[in-house]
Amino acid sequence: MKMHASPRRPALLTTLALACLASAPLHAEPFFSSIESRPLSQWWVNPGFYSAHFQRDKGLNDSNPGLGVEYRMSTVTSLTAGRFYNSDRAYSNYAGVYYQPFTIGPFQAGAVVGGFSGYPKMRDGGWFLAAIPVLTLEGERLGLNIGIVPTYKDRLYGAISFQLKLKVWE
Repeated sequence: MKMHASPRRPALLTTLALACLASAPLHAEPFFSSIESRPLSQWWVNPGFYSAHFQRDKGLNDSNPGLGVEYRMSTVTSLTAGRFYNSDRAYSNYAGVYYQPFTIGPFQAGAVVGGFSGYPKMRDGGWFLAAIPVLTLEGERLGLNIGIVPTYKDRLYGAISFQLKLKVWE
């Protein structure tokens, strides 16, 4: 049986992205630039991910609820950790570091490097390291991380992953 994503999910993601964009500060800066590293102390929480998989015929789980935290320690670096129900319908844990030293339009750009677990075809569900390109859009209270997860053989399925986040402490 082929599973299809709800047609309302892309509309919800678009609405959330627009809300983040509307609350993001507007700057008259170049479209692509580097970011000066300055100290920050911000805590963000997230309810997991929504993953739009590239391989739509695999019956993968697009909705990946969970709980995660992100500590933004500078304008370019964050620490992250959490747990979510993954695309293979198993629980995953993650811990990593975001490094995003560039802007592309209103987005911060870089990668998250970290450890992940819980994918049955990857190291029998054990921990593995990965680097994922990430764009981040942050407003005063809402944020959105967009990761481009690459396909890795028949072990991990690629997707564009959306992670809504809420700033809870500054």
